[in-house]
Amino acid sequence: MRRILTFILLFLFLLPTVAGPRMRWNPRYQNYINQYKDLAIEEMFQYGVPASITLAQGLLESAAGNSELTRKGNNHFGIKCHGWSGRAVYHDDDALGECFRAYDNAEQSYEDHCQFLRGGRRYRGLFDLDRNDYRGWARGLKAAGYATNPHYAQRLIDIIELYKLYEYDNARSYDKFMVKRAEIDKPVTPAGTLHSISRYNDNYFIKVRPGDTFKAIGKEIGISGKKIAKWNEREYNDRLQVGEIIWLKKKRKRAPKQYKDHPHYVRTGESLYSIAQFYGVRLKNIIKMNPQLSRTQYQVRVGDEIRVY
Repeated sequence: MRRILTFILLFLFLLPTVAGPRMRWNPRYQNYINQYKDLAIEEMFQYGVPASITLAQGLLESAAGNSELTRKGNNHFGIKCHGWSGRAVYHDDDALGECFRAYDNAEQSYEDHCQFLRGGRRYRGLFDLDRNDYRGWARGLKAAGYATNPHYAQRLIDIIELYKLYEYDNARSYDKFMVKRAEIDKPVTPAGTLHSISRYNDNYFIKVRPGDTFKAIGKEIGISGKKIAKWNEREYNDRLQVGEIIWLKKKRKRAPKQYKDHPHYVRTGESLYSIAQFYGVRLKNIIKMNPQLSRTQYQVRVGDEIRVY
């Protein structure tokens, strides 16, 4: 009995050592997250790699941006030169003087990381996983041979959970979708979607394609179709017209500031609703800004002046 008790106590004593030291919060890691989270979110919507996984790998592979490989070649993910024709740096890893990809900046490294995973045959199965399944992604990366460290998957999971990086994978929170493209003519096409998502008036929108419904759009984007209908001041079962704008967040109270002294002049075929949709402004706010519309029962004619700010 004494031997058994001694064995149990020894096992409990050694357990933390076997499992590895508990990870503690590191301000350098948090600074790295703050610096690159928007980029990771953008790449997630572009290529389908969870932002939490991208950030965790970046933190681990680059030592929070302080590794020699990162400082010399802006390589945040330890990707070697296989199939690479660009600039390279050499670094001791599994062997001496191995060839690693080099980039001009972190943005190129982040994009190449997502392209590397998206285009790699051995990583193809990862993209069948739910974007919120960071544990599955972490274990899948290890199983596919991304790293040789036997604890690689668990280290990624520990980082994600300690710093709550899973919060950046939530497709419903478009406030986190801080795309660096502010112009309407620079759309983003999220992986696995049919539509390009464009940014305007601090909001995001798509244009309707044949066969679209609020239900289908909601399923594709990852937001309730009923919410999308409500944000667009429509009924859930309304028939959508090809080419019309559908907003993916609640519309704003005003148009962008540049329209403060520049009203909209009604064109052929426009309605008060289509004008509100064009600028991403709530219809009731357009009505409030234009009290003169009450005289015409809120009907507009070509050439009418409509304030949008």
